[in-house]
Amino acid sequence: MSTPTGPAGLPVRMPRPRQPGRHRRPEPVVAPDGAPALVLAVPGAPSTTARTIAEDALSIARSELPGLDARIGYLEGEDSEGAEFPTLQGVLARTAAERTARAELARASGSEVSEPEGPTAVVVPLLAGPDSDLLRRTRQALMDSQVVVELADVLGPHPLLAEALHVRLSEAGLARADRARLFTVATAADGIILGTVGGQEAVQAAGITGMLLAARLAVPVMAAALDQEGSVTSVAAQLRDAGSVQLALAPYVVGPEVSEGLLDTACKEADCAAAEPLGDYSAIGKLAVAKYTEALGISPQPAPPGH
Repeated sequence: MSTPTGPAGLPVRMPRPRQPGRHRRPEPVVAPDGAPALVLAVPGAPSTTARTIAEDALSIARSELPGLDARIGYLEGEDSEGAEFPTLQGVLARTAAERTARAELARASGSEVSEPEGPTAVVVPLLAGPDSDLLRRTRQALMDSQVVVELADVLGPHPLLAEALHVRLSEAGLARADRARLFTVATAADGIILGTVGGQEAVQAAGITGMLLAARLAVPVMAAALDQEGSVTSVAAQLRDAGSVQLALAPYVVGPEVSEGLLDTACKEADCAAAEPLGDYSAIGKLAVAKYTEALGISPQPAPPGH
């Protein structure tokens, strides 16, 4: 049998035949019909950086779950119509009004439509770990909206966040990018301060992701509260007492929840370099979808043919 050839008689790469059975690629999935909206609750002072991070997360979320109605609401946003940074409660109220309007329009067209059931939205806090103050304010915003919603858990702890921290450290030259390669980075840290916000509760929760990160890097990792006086200094001293010489700060935060100057202060206290916050890393959007489906107790449905 002849072999297909291209210019100058070179072989041409032919497409592989579709794999049958268990080797086939999984079917694409879509959001269930009538599913609640996913509303990302963005903490901290509104800014273009915070909006970019949130929009990137929702872009990933929509790619993970096509058909998903995904929106952004800010804890410190603006109440006016068409505001650049709309408040969380305002976004929820508009989402509920739109849902009711769609049902009324369907009834007016002669369709048999029952009243919308279940929550209008699932609110996912844009937080890597628990922060009692920010979560209290989020719950208050949900109450103020007077809309039936479901509040999802924060994003972490999760192995994907340990991966994200590793990537951020490697981007800053503070860790090897690939554990399998036997080479060193001259600036690689031998002790990691995992900086979080939310006090002691957040530190304890971050410790789980810290163990996963320590396993990836094969160096000690200890969590500290960026917003608790003396926490970073104490953890830095413990790491140095245990033999670490070159420390690095790995911000276990998405970004918007951190007050301006907090990371710079932590670096000075620990006398070390720092990686960037988690920010727009793809894991944030993936975990937002996971928290959404987990809160609803649903599994995404396979996409219909031709979707």
